[in-house]
Amino acid sequence: MAGTVLNFNVGVLGHVDSGKTSLSKALSTVASTASFDKNPQSKERGITLDLGFSSFNVDVNDDKKEELKGYSQIQFTLVDCPGHASLIRTIIGGAQIIDLMLLVIDVTKGMQTQTAECLIIGEITCHKMIVVLNKLDMVAPEKQTATVEKMKKRMWKTLESTKFSGCPIIAVAAKPGGPEAPETEATGVQELISTLQQSTYLPARSEDGDFIFSADHCFSIRGQGTVMTGTVLSGKVSTNDTVEIPSLGTSKKVKSMQMFRKPVEKIKQGDRAGICVTQFDPSQLERGLVCSAGALVTVEAAIVSMHKIAYYKSSVSNKAKFHITIGHETVMGKISLFCAPAESKEGQTETPEKKDSQSGATSAPVFDFSKEYDYLEELLLPGKQGTADLNQGTAKTVGEQFALIELERPVTCSPRSLVIGSRLDADIHTSACRIAFHGQILVALTDNKYKETILPNVKVFKIKTREGQVERATDKYSVIGKNLFKKETNLAAFANLKISLSSGERGTIEGGFGQSGKVKIRIPEGLSEETYQRYSGTSKKKGKGKEEPEGTAEGAGNPTVQSEPVKIFLNFKRFLYDPQKAMVQT
Repeated sequence: MAGTVLNFNVGVLGHVDSGKTSLSKALSTVASTASFDKNPQSKERGITLDLGFSSFNVDVNDDKKEELKGYSQIQFTLVDCPGHASLIRTIIGGAQIIDLMLLVIDVTKGMQTQTAECLIIGEITCHKMIVVLNKLDMVAPEKQTATVEKMKKRMWKTLESTKFSGCPIIAVAAKPGGPEAPETEATGVQELISTLQQSTYLPARSEDGDFIFSADHCFSIRGQGTVMTGTVLSGKVSTNDTVEIPSLGTSKKVKSMQMFRKPVEKIKQGDRAGICVTQFDPSQLERGLVCSAGALVTVEAAIVSMHKIAYYKSSVSNKAKFHITIGHETVMGKISLFCAPAESKEGQTETPEKKDSQSGATSAPVFDFSKEYDYLEELLLPGKQGTADLNQGTAKTVGEQFALIELERPVTCSPRSLVIGSRLDADIHTSACRIAFHGQILVALTDNKYKETILPNVKVFKIKTREGQVERATDKYSVIGKNLFKKETNLAAFANLKISLSSGERGTIEGGFGQSGKVKIRIPEGLSEETYQRYSGTSKKKGKGKEEPEGTAEGAGNPTVQSEPVKIFLNFKRFLYDPQKAMVQT
């Protein structure tokens, strides 16, 4: 079977009650152990609460045989994702294993909030999409053609700015009369199947690399063992191989395997299968990752490539907390943002637009520890990151954006996992998009002491600026500065740092002067005559200390006369993760 049948994973996503499960039933001929709302609560509430899996097979069309080399049949595995807003984390977990998305829309309602969120997830995780306008039977027969054409135009307009621009749109009635109506034949399904056949491509799959299996259901069969159903994300496994279940810290031998009730000896990347092992309690693992030994890591934090979602209208700010979804797990995490300066090509790494068929993530750059990175206050939109307020308000062009994401609890995942950040605590009844950003793990931090062992090697800096004033000149080559530091500041740490004066001179801090935070500054090239005359005190007193009127020769050299003071500017870099908190000047 593995040699002739291509398994192609199709995600069925859309707003709650748009008819996704009915569509999956209308399409499918083989249901898995996790399909069509088998959860008792699903039946009680009438909505899908978990991922459902089912499949149907079609022959490869003649015009597709060359493209789908070596395959005679396509097995479409349907991943029915829940549509309810509160279950978005389940949708994200399911979407990471799909090759094509069916976006199901109620033709009587059009795009809704969760429809838009599903579209965003599709953009992050897969190559192709087909829009399905469902519930055509709810429109009067004489109005169906006009309604469908109007909705198609609206959808194509909505999708213009996405990767799915111009995608196929098919109108169907998956369950005419609604869920409670007698069984009747669905309409439009054959046209949808034909469109699916034409949209199928050969995903870039390989047997190479570590075996990683995303298990979504687990159950026991008396006399056989425990079966874990799921999708192979990478690599391959054969019967009698040993697999690891990292979350439980145990390893098991593969006793047997099936792909939709047909026994197989081997499964590889992209296959949907059931793996049977022995001596294992299924209640210990509802969903999670299974792998070859050492293939997964348990991350405490990660350095991640960052891409903001255009539909997320709030800011993604430094130090903010988000729901971080990695695989099937969602945990809270704090983000610390930084970026490569766009002015320096050396500070960036090209990111080719290439996707892994199963992780869904764009090939990410290799993080370069030898480069310096700018601290970033706020994540910017891709393609619109020309300038940003960096380092306390300095406008600067930015390049590739990154984040250190610190998780509230460790997560076991692939070292290059897709990462999605959301605000799932937002009101689900509003129309606001809750998915904020996505990225890919570049560096998985597995040491719980990463702040001492790894972070000091990450060169993220802030530009610090201090401003003071010249109080007086002690001689042609020295001035006393005030208001540059507070009284309690350790001035020894600032010795030998370079400063500049607003009058143009440059100098070096020699050390503190007195007890009030003043400093003595050396001007190697000497003060200009004007600055020296103004602050040397040679013209301070005339008569009995009376000031000369402004504009006289004496008054012009008197710092007590109201005029713009000469300012002192101190600029330096401080690297955020440097344990010494050293100040660096270039």
